[in-house]
Amino acid sequence: MKTTSVIRVEVKPRLSGKAVLVLLLLVSVLLSGHLRTAAAREVQARAQVDLAATKQIIRGFGAASAWCGSLSDTNMDILFKDMGLSILRVRIAPSEIWRAAPVLVDSSWITELYNAKKAQARGAIVIATPWTPPASMKTNNSPVGGWLKPEEYANYALYLKAFADYFAHNKVPLYAISIQNEPNIKVDYESCFWTGEQMRDFLKNHGEVFGDLRIIMPEAYNFDFRLSDPTLNDPEACKYVSIIGGHLYGTTVREYRLAHKKGKEVWMTEHLVNDQSLQAALDTAKEIHDCLTIGNMNAYIWWWVVSDANGFLNKQYVPQKRGYVVGQFAKFVRPGYYRVEATSRPTANVYVTAYKGDGKVAIVAINRRRSPVALEITLQNGETAEFLSWVTDGEKNIAPGPTLTVAEGSFSAELPAQSVTTFVGELL
Repeated sequence: MKTTSVIRVEVKPRLSGKAVLVLLLLVSVLLSGHLRTAAAREVQARAQVDLAATKQIIRGFGAASAWCGSLSDTNMDILFKDMGLSILRVRIAPSEIWRAAPVLVDSSWITELYNAKKAQARGAIVIATPWTPPASMKTNNSPVGGWLKPEEYANYALYLKAFADYFAHNKVPLYAISIQNEPNIKVDYESCFWTGEQMRDFLKNHGEVFGDLRIIMPEAYNFDFRLSDPTLNDPEACKYVSIIGGHLYGTTVREYRLAHKKGKEVWMTEHLVNDQSLQAALDTAKEIHDCLTIGNMNAYIWWWVVSDANGFLNKQYVPQKRGYVVGQFAKFVRPGYYRVEATSRPTANVYVTAYKGDGKVAIVAINRRRSPVALEITLQNGETAEFLSWVTDGEKNIAPGPTLTVAEGSFSAELPAQSVTTFVGELL
């Protein structure tokens, strides 16, 4: 059988010299653009962290369970493990049977005790706030509005102490107790008016009733210093106060210099925004940043743990974005850590804070831009070999990110668009 060989001839088109020149120019332009983009990503923003420049101690981050009912173990795991909250603020419901405690107590006290036990079991501290004294102690005999009768000051001190004793009797000692929620605003729910001078007199004459229990005051609606200045300026009243608490409604973050001069901690004990969007959550992150850097505050406490409009969980107990954004601080900046000096705003809409504790350094970076930002961070007066990272953005919730190697005291990371990223390194 005769075979036939088939020879394939492939003809390749040849480019003219002019075409080759055009192609080379095009490749050059593309490479140039790519290199410029890569270079820009490497140097978009730089921040320095000075581990020797120690600032205030951090007590923690939390929210309130007031009027939220009894929370399940699953709810509490999300709040105090997944999100890392370390403070629970409970409500002292007005009770006319307080003298019978701990044998007989108001049902709302029992509900908050259960919540407090679960929070404490997950490593949290508990603080308590009254929205009103018992109606019988007030000028209008109502839980809404009115004033505490001067002749009831002594009984009111005993009433608050009875609540604290009830919790302690049930093995949940309060970290601190407040004397009144928002004494300077008229509302249609539980409330009571106080002046700064009345608070001073109450503490001056009855503060000793509380013993070693820390006292928070005045928890003013708009962080109005006039509600606490009289107490701070009176040595006999001032000695009973441990924490100046305030709320950020209708005001901006300011440092309370008199409180710091008197050696008091300053806590932001309530704020809410009825918006569950990512942008609103990032606004909260920036607010925390401001409280810690501008206000030099020691703790940040959001309003409700459960609410469709503003809670860390909605009423179906589904976690909300704000809870995870707050968790970028709470889960990694633990109670007892100290804030250290850091470049607060390395570029527009990017904010950085840093902390040290437990042999670690934690750095929280907020990117409010709608595009990624490449950030270089340099450590001073401390060393670590690498940083682990976690991020919350539009898609992720405290999700692990890349491990970043530190070279010559610096490391680089890309902050995703509209995100909060936390970097944690073991100090050498």
